[in-house]
Amino acid sequence: MKKNEPFTVVYEDPHLLAVNKSSGIAVTADRWDPSLERLDRLAAAKLTAGAAGGEGAPAAAEVRILTVHRIDRDCSGLVVFAKDGETHRFLCEAFEGRQVKKRYIAVVHGRPAWKETSCDLPLVANGNKKHLTIIDKYRGKKSFTAFRLLGGVGSYAVVEARPETGRTHQIRVHLAALGHPIVCDPLYGSDKPVFLSSFKRGRRGDPFEERPLLQRLGLHAAELVLPYRGAAAEGLLRLIAPLSRDLAALLKQMEKQGG
Repeated sequence: MKKNEPFTVVYEDPHLLAVNKSSGIAVTADRWDPSLERLDRLAAAKLTAGAAGGEGAPAAAEVRILTVHRIDRDCSGLVVFAKDGETHRFLCEAFEGRQVKKRYIAVVHGRPAWKETSCDLPLVANGNKKHLTIIDKYRGKKSFTAFRLLGGVGSYAVVEARPETGRTHQIRVHLAALGHPIVCDPLYGSDKPVFLSSFKRGRRGDPFEERPLLQRLGLHAAELVLPYRGAAAEGLLRLIAPLSRDLAALLKQMEKQGG
């Protein structure tokens, strides 16, 4: 099977780089395991290689990029980097000031009874090696996520999440608190893979032969709308990251079986 690329470039200009990262890659250094592969270094290396000339040309100076925000290591989707200090300050202020609209797609366990709902449980990171986030009404920080049901089949559903705050693991914890943890989430649910036989009627899967449709966290950062100087439409830049191959295949099968 062809290995997924660590990331693909979604948008680039002289000041900003936006990429669609694969699941399993940390955006920056992990303080518990500094040896882990890092998206910021991979992206900077690609930019440096692109700036280099042809054979015999002098080596290009190393390109540096600045991290604007992060998504979970096991989440796929959009990550934005700045190429200069001024852009970095501008975008960081936009994220901190909640001027950036974020949209995620999640596959969850269960079939929600609601079409739309929200969760505002306060969250705090407990600082352990697993990076767990817990609900704490006394020490937790204000957190808010709006959810919309997109569809479902069997004992699974597809949900759109729009977080207004940016706490660590916010969407994962809020969905688990609502009784619908994200699939393949060992921290707040179950790491059991999703098989076609688990929701296709009449199909009996052999656990030793059937390949899973998904065996990583079923969460994807699909869209960002952020203020950006020079953007064509009302000063806003809209970025969209296509679903990864495995998640797209799962959603296609769910849609097919759900009619």
